[in-house]
Amino acid sequence: MAWVKTWLRQRAGAVVAVLGAAALAGCATGLMRDTIPALEDRHAAAARIAQTADLEPSILALSPFAIQSYGRGAGEDVTIYIEGDGFAWVSRRQPSTNPTPINPLALRLAAADSSASVAYLARPCQYVPLDGTCRQRDWTHGRFAEAVVLAMDRAVSAVKAGAGAQRVHLVGFSGGGAVAALVAARRDDIASLRTVAGYLDHVRLNREAGFSPLAGSLDPISVAPSLAGVPQVHFSGTRDPAIPAWVAESFVAAQGDGACAAAATVDASHHDGWVEAWPALLTQPLPC
Repeated sequence: MAWVKTWLRQRAGAVVAVLGAAALAGCATGLMRDTIPALEDRHAAAARIAQTADLEPSILALSPFAIQSYGRGAGEDVTIYIEGDGFAWVSRRQPSTNPTPINPLALRLAAADSSASVAYLARPCQYVPLDGTCRQRDWTHGRFAEAVVLAMDRAVSAVKAGAGAQRVHLVGFSGGGAVAALVAARRDDIASLRTVAGYLDHVRLNREAGFSPLAGSLDPISVAPSLAGVPQVHFSGTRDPAIPAWVAESFVAAQGDGACAAAATVDASHHDGWVEAWPALLTQPLPC
Protein backbone atom coordinates (compact mmCIF):
# COMPACT_ATOMS: atom_id res chain seq x y z
CA MET A 1 0.00 0.00 0.00
CA ALA A 2 2.87 2.38 0.73
CA TRP A 3 4.05 2.20 -2.86
CA VAL A 4 0.54 3.02 -4.10
CA LYS A 5 0.36 6.17 -1.96
CA THR A 6 3.86 7.23 -3.01
CA TRP A 7 3.06 6.65 -6.69
CA LEU A 8 -0.19 8.61 -6.45
CA ARG A 9 1.41 11.48 -4.55
CA GLN A 10 4.21 11.82 -7.08
CA ARG A 11 1.75 12.23 -9.91
CA ALA A 12 -0.84 14.23 -7.96
CA GLY A 13 1.96 16.53 -6.86
CA ALA A 14 2.63 17.29 -10.50
CA VAL A 15 -0.98 18.38 -10.87
CA VAL A 16 -0.84 20.88 -8.03
CA ALA A 17 2.63 22.17 -8.75
CA VAL A 18 2.12 22.63 -12.47
CA LEU A 19 -1.47 23.74 -12.85
CA GLY A 20 -2.97 24.84 -9.54
CA ALA A 21 -6.07 26.76 -10.53
CA ALA A 22 -6.65 24.63 -13.60
CA ALA A 23 -8.27 22.16 -11.24
CA LEU A 24 -11.32 24.39 -11.59
CA ALA A 25 -11.82 22.90 -15.02
CA GLY A 26 -12.07 19.39 -13.57
CA CYS A 27 -9.20 18.33 -11.33
CA ALA A 28 -6.19 16.14 -12.01
CA THR A 29 -5.06 17.97 -15.13
CA GLY A 30 -1.55 19.16 -15.83
CA LEU A 31 0.18 15.80 -16.02
CA MET A 32 2.68 15.09 -18.73
CA ARG A 33 1.11 12.63 -21.16
CA ASP A 34 3.71 9.95 -20.49
CA THR A 35 2.93 10.01 -16.75
CA ILE A 36 -0.84 9.48 -17.06
CA PRO A 37 -1.55 6.03 -15.58
CA ALA A 38 -3.40 3.61 -17.80
CA LEU A 39 -7.07 3.10 -17.03
CA GLU A 40 -6.50 -0.41 -15.70
CA ASP A 41 -3.83 0.94 -13.35
CA ARG A 42 -6.25 3.53 -11.99
CA HIS A 43 -8.79 0.78 -11.35
CA ALA A 44 -6.18 -1.38 -9.64
CA ALA A 45 -4.96 1.46 -7.43
CA ALA A 46 -8.50 2.19 -6.24
CA ALA A 47 -9.11 -1.48 -5.51
CA ARG A 48 -5.96 -1.65 -3.39
CA ILE A 49 -6.90 1.47 -1.41
CA ALA A 50 -10.36 0.03 -0.73
CA GLN A 51 -8.98 -3.37 0.23
CA THR A 52 -6.82 -1.89 3.00
CA ALA A 53 -9.99 -0.67 4.72
CA ASP A 54 -12.17 -3.71 3.97
CA LEU A 55 -14.34 -1.65 1.63
CA GLU A 56 -16.18 -4.06 -0.66
CA PRO A 57 -16.83 -3.05 -4.28
CA SER A 58 -20.21 -2.92 -5.97
CA ILE A 59 -21.69 -1.21 -8.99
CA LEU A 60 -25.05 0.46 -8.43
CA ALA A 61 -27.13 0.02 -11.57
CA LEU A 62 -29.06 3.28 -11.43
CA SER A 63 -30.73 5.43 -14.06
CA PRO A 64 -29.28 7.00 -16.10
CA PHE A 65 -25.81 6.17 -14.73
CA ALA A 66 -24.18 3.16 -13.12
CA ILE A 67 -22.19 4.26 -10.07
CA GLN A 68 -19.11 2.55 -8.67
CA SER A 69 -19.34 2.11 -4.91
CA TYR A 70 -17.22 0.67 -2.11
CA GLY A 71 -18.55 0.09 1.40
CA ARG A 72 -18.49 -1.78 4.66
CA GLY A 73 -20.56 -2.16 7.80
CA ALA A 74 -24.11 -1.35 8.81
CA GLY A 75 -25.87 0.67 11.48
CA GLU A 76 -28.12 3.60 12.26
CA ASP A 77 -25.66 6.01 10.61
CA VAL A 78 -23.63 5.65 7.43
CA THR A 79 -20.89 8.03 6.27
CA ILE A 80 -20.82 8.38 2.49
CA TYR A 81 -17.86 9.90 0.63
CA ILE A 82 -18.35 11.42 -2.83
CA GLU A 83 -15.40 11.58 -5.20
CA GLY A 84 -14.07 14.68 -6.92
CA ASP A 85 -14.17 15.40 -10.64
CA GLY A 86 -11.37 12.94 -11.37
CA PHE A 87 -9.34 13.03 -14.57
CA ALA A 88 -11.87 15.18 -16.38
CA TRP A 89 -9.44 17.23 -18.45
CA VAL A 90 -6.05 16.56 -20.06
CA SER A 91 -5.46 20.30 -20.35
CA ARG A 92 -7.46 23.47 -19.88
CA ARG A 93 -9.06 23.05 -23.31
CA GLN A 94 -8.87 19.31 -23.90
CA PRO A 95 -11.27 16.98 -22.05
CA SER A 96 -10.07 13.51 -21.19
CA THR A 97 -11.65 10.46 -22.75
CA ASN A 98 -12.30 8.87 -19.36
CA PRO A 99 -12.74 10.70 -16.01
CA THR A 100 -11.66 7.81 -13.76
CA PRO A 101 -9.47 9.48 -11.09
CA ILE A 102 -5.72 9.28 -11.00
CA ASN A 103 -5.75 10.15 -7.31
CA PRO A 104 -9.12 9.18 -5.76
CA LEU A 105 -8.80 11.34 -2.67
CA ALA A 106 -12.35 10.78 -1.44
CA LEU A 107 -11.69 7.04 -1.49
CA ARG A 108 -8.52 7.55 0.50
CA LEU A 109 -10.47 9.62 3.04
CA ALA A 110 -13.09 6.88 3.30
CA ALA A 111 -10.32 4.34 3.89
CA ALA A 112 -8.99 6.53 6.73
CA ASP A 113 -12.42 6.68 8.41
CA SER A 114 -12.79 4.15 11.23
CA SER A 115 -16.55 4.60 11.55
CA ALA A 116 -18.60 1.41 11.74
CA SER A 117 -20.42 2.03 8.46
CA VAL A 118 -18.57 3.76 5.64
CA ALA A 119 -19.24 3.96 1.91
CA TYR A 120 -17.71 5.60 -1.12
CA LEU A 121 -19.38 6.77 -4.30
CA ALA A 122 -17.51 7.52 -7.48
CA ARG A 123 -19.03 10.06 -9.82
CA PRO A 124 -20.91 9.13 -12.99
CA CYS A 125 -18.67 7.64 -15.69
CA GLN A 126 -15.77 6.95 -13.27
CA TYR A 127 -14.61 3.31 -12.97
CA VAL A 128 -17.47 2.01 -15.13
CA PRO A 129 -17.68 1.15 -18.85
CA LEU A 130 -18.39 4.24 -20.93
CA ASP A 131 -21.42 2.93 -22.80
CA GLY A 132 -24.05 5.09 -24.45
CA THR A 133 -25.24 6.57 -21.14
CA CYS A 134 -22.05 8.57 -20.60
CA ARG A 135 -21.29 11.66 -22.60
CA GLN A 136 -18.24 13.91 -22.34
CA ARG A 137 -20.36 16.75 -20.97
CA ASP A 138 -21.28 14.52 -18.00
CA TRP A 139 -17.76 14.93 -16.60
CA THR A 140 -17.00 18.40 -17.99
CA HIS A 141 -19.40 21.33 -18.14
CA GLY A 142 -22.46 19.32 -17.15
CA ARG A 143 -20.90 17.53 -14.20
CA PHE A 144 -23.34 19.14 -11.76
CA ALA A 145 -26.35 18.88 -14.07
CA GLU A 146 -29.73 17.75 -12.77
CA ALA A 147 -29.34 14.23 -14.21
CA VAL A 148 -25.99 13.82 -12.46
CA VAL A 149 -27.24 15.10 -9.10
CA LEU A 150 -30.36 12.93 -9.37
CA ALA A 151 -28.22 9.85 -10.01
CA MET A 152 -26.02 10.63 -7.03
CA ASP A 153 -29.08 11.19 -4.84
CA ARG A 154 -30.36 7.75 -5.87
CA ALA A 155 -26.94 6.27 -5.14
CA VAL A 156 -27.01 7.74 -1.62
CA SER A 157 -30.44 6.17 -1.09
CA ALA A 158 -29.19 2.80 -2.34
CA VAL A 159 -26.16 2.85 -0.02
CA LYS A 160 -28.31 3.95 2.92
CA ALA A 161 -30.74 1.08 2.32
CA GLY A 162 -27.92 -1.43 1.95
CA ALA A 163 -26.40 -0.32 5.24
CA GLY A 164 -29.76 -0.40 7.04
CA ALA A 165 -29.13 3.19 8.08
CA GLN A 166 -31.54 5.90 9.18
CA ARG A 167 -29.16 8.86 8.92
CA VAL A 168 -26.51 9.87 6.39
CA HIS A 169 -23.27 11.78 6.95
CA LEU A 170 -22.09 13.18 3.62
CA VAL A 171 -18.48 14.03 2.79
CA GLY A 172 -17.50 15.45 -0.59
CA PHE A 173 -14.11 16.27 -2.07
CA SER A 174 -13.69 19.14 -4.56
CA GLY A 175 -16.43 18.71 -7.19
CA GLY A 176 -17.80 15.96 -4.97
CA GLY A 177 -18.35 18.66 -2.37
CA ALA A 178 -20.59 20.48 -4.82
CA VAL A 179 -22.51 17.27 -5.47
CA ALA A 180 -22.76 16.52 -1.73
CA ALA A 181 -24.27 19.94 -1.06
CA LEU A 182 -26.73 19.66 -3.95
CA VAL A 183 -27.78 16.18 -2.82
CA ALA A 184 -28.09 17.22 0.83
CA ALA A 185 -30.43 20.06 -0.13
CA ARG A 186 -33.01 17.62 -1.48
CA ARG A 187 -32.97 15.15 1.43
CA ASP A 188 -34.31 15.11 4.99
CA ASP A 189 -32.02 12.38 6.37
CA ILE A 190 -28.69 14.24 6.36
CA ALA A 191 -27.14 14.17 9.82
CA SER A 192 -24.04 16.15 8.78
CA LEU A 193 -22.25 17.55 5.76
CA ARG A 194 -18.50 17.98 5.36
CA THR A 195 -16.66 19.18 2.29
CA VAL A 196 -12.93 19.08 1.54
CA ALA A 197 -11.77 21.76 -0.89
CA GLY A 198 -15.39 21.92 -2.00
CA TYR A 199 -16.30 23.51 -5.33
CA LEU A 200 -19.21 25.29 -3.67
CA ASP A 201 -19.46 28.52 -5.66
CA HIS A 202 -18.40 27.57 -9.18
CA VAL A 203 -20.09 30.46 -10.97
CA ARG A 204 -18.12 33.13 -9.12
CA LEU A 205 -14.95 31.04 -8.92
CA ASN A 206 -14.87 30.33 -12.66
CA ARG A 207 -15.63 33.96 -13.43
CA GLU A 208 -12.79 35.23 -11.26
CA ALA A 209 -10.37 32.61 -12.60
CA GLY A 210 -11.26 33.34 -16.22
CA PHE A 211 -12.78 29.92 -16.92
CA SER A 212 -15.87 29.25 -18.99
CA PRO A 213 -19.07 28.84 -16.97
CA LEU A 214 -20.39 25.33 -16.39
CA ALA A 215 -23.35 25.60 -18.73
CA GLY A 216 -26.15 23.30 -17.63
CA SER A 217 -24.73 22.67 -14.16
CA LEU A 218 -26.54 23.47 -10.93
CA ASP A 219 -24.78 25.90 -8.58
CA PRO A 220 -24.41 24.69 -4.96
CA ILE A 221 -24.46 28.17 -3.48
CA SER A 222 -28.02 28.61 -4.75
CA VAL A 223 -29.18 25.88 -2.35
CA ALA A 224 -27.07 27.04 0.59
CA PRO A 225 -29.95 28.72 2.47
CA SER A 226 -31.91 25.46 2.54
CA LEU A 227 -29.01 23.77 4.36
CA ALA A 228 -28.87 26.23 7.27
CA GLY A 229 -30.20 23.66 9.74
CA VAL A 230 -27.80 20.87 8.73
CA PRO A 231 -24.68 20.53 10.92
CA GLN A 232 -21.79 21.12 8.55
CA VAL A 233 -18.17 22.17 8.19
CA HIS A 234 -16.38 23.11 4.99
CA PHE A 235 -12.60 22.63 4.96
CA SER A 236 -10.20 24.56 2.74
CA GLY A 237 -6.47 24.00 2.26
CA THR A 238 -4.20 26.92 3.06
CA ARG A 239 -1.91 25.80 0.21
CA ASP A 240 -4.67 25.16 -2.34
CA PRO A 241 -4.56 27.57 -5.31
CA ALA A 242 -7.52 25.86 -6.98
CA ILE A 243 -10.23 26.36 -4.34
CA PRO A 244 -9.42 29.38 -2.14
CA ALA A 245 -10.81 29.60 1.39
CA TRP A 246 -13.27 32.35 0.41
CA VAL A 247 -15.31 29.72 -1.48
CA ALA A 248 -16.24 27.87 1.71
CA GLU A 249 -16.68 31.14 3.57
CA SER A 250 -19.11 32.48 0.95
CA PHE A 251 -21.09 29.23 1.08
CA VAL A 252 -21.44 29.51 4.85
CA ALA A 253 -22.32 33.22 4.64
CA ALA A 254 -25.04 32.47 2.07
CA GLN A 255 -26.85 30.41 4.70
CA GLY A 256 -27.47 33.46 6.84
CA ASP A 257 -27.04 34.22 10.52
CA GLY A 258 -27.68 31.35 12.87
CA ALA A 259 -26.82 28.64 10.35
CA CYS A 260 -25.31 25.45 11.75
CA ALA A 261 -22.30 25.82 9.46
CA ALA A 262 -18.63 26.70 9.72
CA ALA A 263 -15.65 27.14 7.42
CA ALA A 264 -12.20 25.96 8.54
CA THR A 265 -8.72 25.92 7.04
CA VAL A 266 -6.21 23.07 7.11
CA ASP A 267 -2.51 22.97 6.24
CA ALA A 268 -3.06 21.18 2.95
CA SER A 269 -2.93 21.65 -0.81
CA HIS A 270 -5.70 20.50 -3.11
CA HIS A 271 -4.67 16.84 -2.80
CA ASP A 272 -1.88 16.57 -0.22
CA GLY A 273 -2.22 16.74 3.55
CA TRP A 274 -5.86 15.69 3.85
CA VAL A 275 -5.49 11.97 4.44
CA GLU A 276 -3.01 12.47 7.27
CA ALA A 277 -5.22 15.09 8.93
CA TRP A 278 -8.55 13.36 8.32
CA PRO A 279 -8.93 11.17 11.43
CA ALA A 280 -8.38 14.21 13.66
CA LEU A 281 -10.67 16.41 11.56
CA LEU A 282 -13.45 13.85 11.92
CA THR A 283 -13.27 14.16 15.70
CA GLN A 284 -13.72 17.92 15.68
CA PRO A 285 -17.21 18.85 16.91
CA LEU A 286 -19.70 20.20 14.42
CA PRO A 287 -21.04 23.75 14.96
CA CYS A 288 -24.25 22.49 16.60
